[in-house]
Amino acid sequence: MVTIAHLVEKIIENKPMLQEALAQGIINNAALAEQLQPQIEKELSKKVKFSAVNMAVRRLGEKLKKKTVPKARFDKSCDITVKSDLIEITLHKTENSYGNARKIHNLIKLRKGDFLTITQGLYEVMIITNQKYEKDIRKIIPPRAVKKIIKNLSSLTVNIPEEFVETIGFFYLITRAMVWENINIIDLVSTFTEITFLVKEKDTSRAFDTLKKLIKIHS
Repeated sequence: MVTIAHLVEKIIENKPMLQEALAQGIINNAALAEQLQPQIEKELSKKVKFSAVNMAVRRLGEKLKKKTVPKARFDKSCDITVKSDLIEITLHKTENSYGNARKIHNLIKLRKGDFLTITQGLYEVMIITNQKYEKDIRKIIPPRAVKKIIKNLSSLTVNIPEEFVETIGFFYLITRAMVWENINIIDLVSTFTEITFLVKEKDTSRAFDTLKKLIKIHS
């Protein structure tokens, strides 16, 4: 039998930020219950008492407070590296993708500090590099293979502790901080101990300040 408590938990389970706010006790239970009441009534196809919804919200908050989840924490070794004037080129994956990727890799002057990330998906290949290489890359890649080009980007790379690979909530912690500052993450690329955010150049300063503050708070 579907109950009010079950529906409240189901709704909030799909809203991570709301779930966390409820667990920390920084949300008005009555206001949340008032918002949830129409949705619950629709699900149950009948009127429900506000007091019952409010009680379900309060009990879920108490349940979440008791839930122990390992928390991601930065340490003092974490640092941020910023690269600007980047471009992201997304290509349709073809039989020539591997050979073209090698040509592009040889083109980029990595020893001089230039930036290059090549990511292959099931049907796409994504290239992120310095914008100055756009014309040379276009000479390598046939126009029909290009799916999308996004210019005027910056990357912010954060080196992270090795244990984060086993830590629940790390990506949520760091992306949440960016979302709260209304910073759009164009792309996210990660390796074992590095995570790179791609943002519009106009957001670079705010993104850097947000990540720096996050590292300071959690280290």
